[in-house]
Amino acid sequence: MKHPRTYQNWIKKSESFTPFNGVIKTTKFVIVVNSPLLTDSQLEKILISITKQSYQNWQVVVVLHDTQTVADIFTNTLNITTLKVECSELMQPFNIKYSGYWALYINYYLVLAPQALWEFAVYINADKSSKSGCIYSDHDYIDREGKRHNVKFKPDWNADLYYEQEYIANCCVIQVDSVLHDITLNQLSSRSEMFGLIINIDNHNRATKIEHLAKVLFHLVDGPLELNSLESQKALQQRFNLDLKVEPTTWGQKLTWPIMKPEPLVSLIIPTRNGLDILKQAIDSILAKTTYENYEIIIVDNQSDDIETINYLKSIGNSKINVINYNHPFNYSAINNFAAEHAQGTIIGLINNDVEVISPQWLTEMVSHAIRPDIGCVGAKLYYPNDTIQHAGVIIGIWGCAGHSHKYYPRSADGFNNRLQLVQNYSAVTAACLLVKKELFNQVSGLNERDLTVAFNDVDFCLKVERLGVRNLWTPYAELYHYESISRGDDATPEKRARAEKEINYMHDTWGTNTYLDPAYNPNLTLKLEDFSISRDI
Repeated sequence: MKHPRTYQNWIKKSESFTPFNGVIKTTKFVIVVNSPLLTDSQLEKILISITKQSYQNWQVVVVLHDTQTVADIFTNTLNITTLKVECSELMQPFNIKYSGYWALYINYYLVLAPQALWEFAVYINADKSSKSGCIYSDHDYIDREGKRHNVKFKPDWNADLYYEQEYIANCCVIQVDSVLHDITLNQLSSRSEMFGLIINIDNHNRATKIEHLAKVLFHLVDGPLELNSLESQKALQQRFNLDLKVEPTTWGQKLTWPIMKPEPLVSLIIPTRNGLDILKQAIDSILAKTTYENYEIIIVDNQSDDIETINYLKSIGNSKINVINYNHPFNYSAINNFAAEHAQGTIIGLINNDVEVISPQWLTEMVSHAIRPDIGCVGAKLYYPNDTIQHAGVIIGIWGCAGHSHKYYPRSADGFNNRLQLVQNYSAVTAACLLVKKELFNQVSGLNERDLTVAFNDVDFCLKVERLGVRNLWTPYAELYHYESISRGDDATPEKRARAEKEINYMHDTWGTNTYLDPAYNPNLTLKLEDFSISRDI
């Protein structure tokens, strides 16, 4: 999918850099270059990029080959007098010599942007970074002709995305005293070990945070080495004390989270009014294709007056399906809240009557995340009937309120930085197919039936759940078709337009969605489209 604005134009407009004259506190960097993974030519180019830094308070540690000497590394093109190279003992705790430093570990063939250390130093000395344990940046790739391409505009810390696609370790600085106090150089010798280190930084018992500096500060020349799935599996299992299954994929790795026995009961709530054909399609696909067994379906009849629909609803009630009546004007939030009171399950599923199951494992996948103690709402990957993306997570701030990630991308697309293929955290997911613990549903008093009767009630609900201290999550492994708004229609009448405007104003006033900086997005990307294209407003 072509972006309206090219990356080259973005570079010209956005990357003018002049170090300001204001005084910043002294920040010391130690740059560790893992030489055994690099050729001498690559190492030399990395070191040259270090000597060109605008910020000069740094030291370099080069981990040498057994047969390599410092003299072997350099040619006359490198100004050795400006570069201090040391060969530290690999088993020595890192903080003994570098207490008070920030460490930048280079494990791949990359070059630093000239402003890289300066930007990190400025950020470190800002008040907001006082608890930072790790700060990472965006990056791109650079070809042999020096042309930059394939920019990686990243989200803020996105734990579940990181578990499946390590996107930080090749472009980050780490505080030595708070993080590396018991780490030795030889423990940082592979991508998998760095992967485990970042996971440990994210441990909620720590006072440190992982923060994102949304600037392109590194240029990868070659792609980083692949994660060792066995080593990353070990790191994840230690972090969560669970028997996690980790499998390599084209885009990173897939985690399979265990579900305890007996499986928790899931209450799938499906509101409907007439619309027999789409309702029957939804019910039939759930019953025929879903491999997860412990669920109930609660159909909420909102004043159907079509005789065929009424007869169908009378005929399908059984131990698996319960039909209840909601005899009030349409209010999506109130309907679901009413049905939740009848739910027997520990997990509630909000399901539209205009969906159709594709992947038999959809409910197993969603339940495996919904039961995790640190996860709130779980959303699915939904397609239009023409096999383009309808929903792949909700981004707050698009269109001044909220928009769907990757809308209209082809079903087979990888998405921006492969994000259509990876489990990850989003601020919100659509209630067309949403799972959440009933405990959390009740804790936030369900959907807002007073202010959001039709639209944005799911976004509001997700933000309320997130405020409890859990993460909302979207998975590409739960796939369904969504025949969006077939049953409800659009907002074409003056009355409906007034209602829609009122709901948008509520989102502005309550959540500031017109100025919201969504942590699952990147400020360099547009808020005027749903395709992850580069912003024209920067």
